[in-house]
Amino acid sequence: MMPGQIAKFGNSAAQYLLGGLAALRSFGNGAKDKPAVGDDCRQDGDLRDAVKQWREVFEHNPVMYFMIDPAGTVLNVNTFGAAQLGYTAAELTGQSVLNVFFEEDRELVRRCVALCLETVDQSHTWEIRKIRKDGSVVWVRENAKAMLRGDGTAIVLVACENITQRKQAEDALRQSETYLAQAQELSRTGSFGLNLATREIVWSRETFRIFQCDPVVKPTLDFVFQRMHPEDRDTVSKILDRASREAEDFDHEYRLLMPDGSVKYLHSVARAVRHASGRIEFVGAVTDITIAKEAERRLRRSEAYLAEAQRLSHTSSWAWNVHRQEFAYRSAELYRLFGFDPDQTDVPAKAFQQRILPEDFRRIVEVERQAVQQSQPFEIDFRIVRPDGSIRRVHTEGHPVTGSDGEVMEIIGTHVDVTEQFVAKEALQKAFDELKESEQRFRDYAETASDWFWETGPDHRITQISEHADTAVAAPTGLIGLTRWDITPDAELEPEKWEQHRAALDAHLPFRDLVYRSRDRNGSPIYVRTSGKPFHDANGHFRGYRGVSSDVTAATRAEQAEEALRKAQAELAHVTRVTMLGELTASIAHEITQPLAAVISNADACIGWLDREPADLHAARRSVEWIVEDANRASEVIRRIRALAKKTEIEVVPLDINQVVREALALVRRELATHAVSVRMELTSGLPRICGDRIQLQQVLINLVMNGIEAMEANVGRPRELSIRSSQVGEDGDGRLLITVTDRGVGLGRDGMECIFTPFFTTKSGGLGMGLSICRSIIEAHAGRLSAFPNEGSGTTFQIALPLPHGDTS
Repeated sequence: MMPGQIAKFGNSAAQYLLGGLAALRSFGNGAKDKPAVGDDCRQDGDLRDAVKQWREVFEHNPVMYFMIDPAGTVLNVNTFGAAQLGYTAAELTGQSVLNVFFEEDRELVRRCVALCLETVDQSHTWEIRKIRKDGSVVWVRENAKAMLRGDGTAIVLVACENITQRKQAEDALRQSETYLAQAQELSRTGSFGLNLATREIVWSRETFRIFQCDPVVKPTLDFVFQRMHPEDRDTVSKILDRASREAEDFDHEYRLLMPDGSVKYLHSVARAVRHASGRIEFVGAVTDITIAKEAERRLRRSEAYLAEAQRLSHTSSWAWNVHRQEFAYRSAELYRLFGFDPDQTDVPAKAFQQRILPEDFRRIVEVERQAVQQSQPFEIDFRIVRPDGSIRRVHTEGHPVTGSDGEVMEIIGTHVDVTEQFVAKEALQKAFDELKESEQRFRDYAETASDWFWETGPDHRITQISEHADTAVAAPTGLIGLTRWDITPDAELEPEKWEQHRAALDAHLPFRDLVYRSRDRNGSPIYVRTSGKPFHDANGHFRGYRGVSSDVTAATRAEQAEEALRKAQAELAHVTRVTMLGELTASIAHEITQPLAAVISNADACIGWLDREPADLHAARRSVEWIVEDANRASEVIRRIRALAKKTEIEVVPLDINQVVREALALVRRELATHAVSVRMELTSGLPRICGDRIQLQQVLINLVMNGIEAMEANVGRPRELSIRSSQVGEDGDGRLLITVTDRGVGLGRDGMECIFTPFFTTKSGGLGMGLSICRSIIEAHAGRLSAFPNEGSGTTFQIALPLPHGDTS
């Protein structure tokens, strides 16, 4: 017993014995002081008799008695107590009482003795181990009390009861309970007691764990039903009602719905116990069978998977009893293979045998006979005829199973429907024959095609090249053993291209559309486009390249001609812009003269402000600022004119189309005013940027505006209005940006609409007919389209559609 378990000792017999020990000790102390002669001799004799009696009780009482001083030294011990520990009283007297205790218990002994000394004349009790002289252990229950002797010093009297047998019984009981608890935990089986009349339940620790209930909480039948799966409550309630009513045992399964949403399967079995009073209780066990249920479900699923796998793979399994000459087992797929209903399990073996072609059945019988004699596995193919007359081809494998006597008892095996594989094999052979024919056909094509095929080795030297009948386009001869850069005349002219090509070859990378110059068999210059990919052997070692080459001389020369045409068109567009600038001379002069005149006026004003006394510096500064603004305006006009006049390459940059429109109109503002043409602009804000050449797009817009001004020159009594709109159709990347220029002129007839963009077609007496043709070429170079439509009333609408780029162009 630990210090906190020390309690007051209230046993009256022990108190009586302890009192006698105290008297005995007091007498021993008093014997040292001789009484005066003649003092109460009769009482002295009585005292000696009492001491003698108490000593007899002390020595021979079957309880261990110790008398120790405050330091723990044994002052006295009775013979029985010393013998219980395997000592004589003399061996213990004068020794520390701690010697008979375990090392780890001695601090407890010290605290207990200290407690007794603090509470003189109060009894205390505790349980503790002691060590016998032979090293064995004895458990004792000690009752102790501290007392004062005649001289005022304290002693501690201890009475020890041997409780070793009780402790051993308790240990055995605890061990038994531990074994039972572990056995229940390992088997996932808990025990319970149930009184249906009072609805009281007693659970073992494992039952608490199964129900996931805190052991400190008293279980109830209501809690069990609360945790039970809702679908099982009614059934379990009926089982318990019947068991209670008829006092019979019950055995059932049910499910628990756990707090985390999981489901447990339980098997509960109980026996009805009738007491003498007529009260009925149930004592039983509950087992967590979730794992078994899951295994059962997995097994059923596995069997279903196996059956489905057999059905899908047309594989059936069977077992044949050699002695009884009948099937010991047949899978459902075996029935389906032979054309029987799988639910018709009583089909005799003979019915299966009759569906095998006779000549094949005889072979099967002979193969099985040899397998039984030699106890060796076998394979055989045979055919069966199904009720619908179809013939199925079957491949079977069998394995003999021998008994303890070495004789073959059964043959287990599989039947596989290989009809499709047999058909596929025949088709494969046919395909192989056709492939050989196709290969020859391809070889013929390769030898007569305009392209030629080649192969190089690991060192990139040509090892094979196809032959052609047409020598005009055939590959040059004498190339075997050369590299590609050894035979091309442009290797030194384009070193960077060939360095990149050789780097790709060294890295064993495929390449496509490498174009280089060469010569044909006749020595004429040609352009060759070639593509190739590396090939490796079965071990992954690089073996070289294979590829195809084509004569692209015609296409290359066409591209060169097209490039020359594009340059000519650019030259023509430049000439058109310069011509247009000549036509806009008056507007340009006005645009420049107006800010220059304002500069002169503001300069004069500035001088006047400075001549004042005192000079008006604020007004002079304002005049100078206006001079700067007007000078910048004139400079901007000149910049735009120079840009239009300058001959430059196309510069594709992100553009704000609305800004391009405004800049173009600024250059024709004078022409619009001179011809009394008003402009109505409807420019949609927030349009995405497009990619294009600013100067060329301005050229197109200026041309369309000038055409509109000329178209409305004959308008009398009708407004001369030009409308310019911008908008977006569709989403970025898939949409278009539209700019329309609409006039109210005389318009164009049907014939004019069809020919308006044709080069050299014009309705003007002095025109060349190239303006709109060049405009359409510019827009098409921007991947757009320029169209013209007649208006409902009068006039024409020109529409520019430009594609929206993918991604952000800001």
